[in-house]
Parts: sequence; C-alpha cells; structure tokens
Amino acid sequence: MTTIQHPPATAVRCGPTVTRAGTPANRRRGGDIRVLLSPASVGATAGFMGTLTLQPGEVVTEHWHPYSEEFLYCHSGDVLVTLDGEERRLTAESAVHIPIGVRHRIVNDRSAPAFFVFCSGPLAPRPELGHVDTEPSPGSLGIR
Repeated sequence: MTTIQHPPATAVRCGPTVTRAGTPANRRRGGDIRVLLSPASVGATAGFMGTLTLQPGEVVTEHWHPYSEEFLYCHSGDVLVTLDGEERRLTAESAVHIPIGVRHRIVNDRSAPAFFVFCSGPLAPRPELGHVDTEPSPGSLGIR
C-alpha cells in the first residue's frame, strides 16, 4: 500500500530555535525547570518539552497531570522518583513514562546534580489545568 503525502493547503512555519540559556527557570515546584518548546515559545499544538536540573537536596514536589502523559529522561545524575507512592531510582541514561493521572515527585538525594529532559502531551485545554499540586511548594516545606 502506498500513502501519498499531500502538502498542506497553507504553508507550515517552523518555530524559532530556542536555547536553554535564553529560557527563564521556573522554580515553583522545585529545581530549575525550563520549558523550551511550548505553545507560547514556538506555537506547539500537541505538547511541550523542556529540561530539569536538580541540585543535591532539591525536590520537585508531588503533582499530577490530568490531560498529559510525561516522558522523563535522566541525562545525568541519580534521583529518587516516586510514582503513585512507588519509589524507584532513575539513573543516568534511563527514562520513565508517567501516564496521565499518576502522581509523581522527584528528589535528588545524592551529592551530584541531576539533569533531565522531559516531554508532555497532549496539552491541557488551558495552561492552568495542566498540573494538579498535591503537596506544598518547596519553599513552604523548608527545602529547595
């Protein structure tokens, strides 16, 4: 069977190239989270992609996504990830799939920084519906 790809009726424009250094950090849930590719930055329509850096002792507080699944790749480091109450290690060059609705939390309980790449999709109907926090922010817990 042959599938013929027809060009779109209107020209498709690629978004800009985005750098991590040029993207501000979001520390609301802990760590250094930078959403690089998103509807706001490049006009993405299916999901978003970014990086997470966790210094020793830093935590990304527990939350879940009601509309999106998440793919989390640990480029370097070694952290404790809790998925719906189940603890597991995520080490350098390993990845985990976090299905829609699964509560998750990340703790860097080691002495070296950890660096991740994450992708999530599909998008929530509105940005404020994308995350549901289940514990207080790191600052109110007395942690970074």
